[in-house]
Amino acid sequence: MEDHDDFAFEPVPGLPEKLPQGETMLWQGSPEWRDLARSAFHVRKVVAYFGLVLAWQVASALRSGQSLSDLGATSLWVAALCAAAVAILCLLAWLYARGTIYTLTTRRIVIRSGLALPVTLNLPLALVESAAVAGGGNRHGSIVLEVTKPNRVAWLVLWPNARPWRFNDPQPMLRCIDNVAEVSRTLAGALRGDLSVAPVRATKAENATAPVGVSVAA
Repeated sequence: MEDHDDFAFEPVPGLPEKLPQGETMLWQGSPEWRDLARSAFHVRKVVAYFGLVLAWQVASALRSGQSLSDLGATSLWVAALCAAAVAILCLLAWLYARGTIYTLTTRRIVIRSGLALPVTLNLPLALVESAAVAGGGNRHGSIVLEVTKPNRVAWLVLWPNARPWRFNDPQPMLRCIDNVAEVSRTLAGALRGDLSVAPVRATKAENATAPVGVSVAA
């Protein structure tokens, strides 16, 4: 059976074109799908919701004097719905993680993401006002990017690579990445224009411009 690559049109994985002369790739990575399932697709909250529904169903059944067989059937039905919902959300998280590549170069940050219609965001480092690590230690975490005004990108275009609940002031986010402390140090050096900053080991691809740009793959 022939193997097809959905992103075979990319000259470099995660990039719409080869890097121009003088621009160097410092890091590439992708979201960790389990963390993405928890933070972006709220799997834990879904489980908690179904847990409350199940508790309410059991309490109601006991008050009404239902038989154990009826109670068991109701519980199994709720548990099956919960399992199906969690499976769908985890599958979406895995697909988004698989289709997302973050790239940091000496000049810009590139976010390629999407399922049926991949979107590529080019964010020049000159337009990054600040960057901060969110929800992570030395291992997994996210990096929030604040874009200088009046530049902005639509929240729906960014999602799930966007800071939650910032609809009026969308902020790009390198979400649920590995080695977040090391990546943040490399990003800080790149933002300072420190040419001696050491590249971080690429986690997904081999090493291989302008206001914020968004392109959609046909």
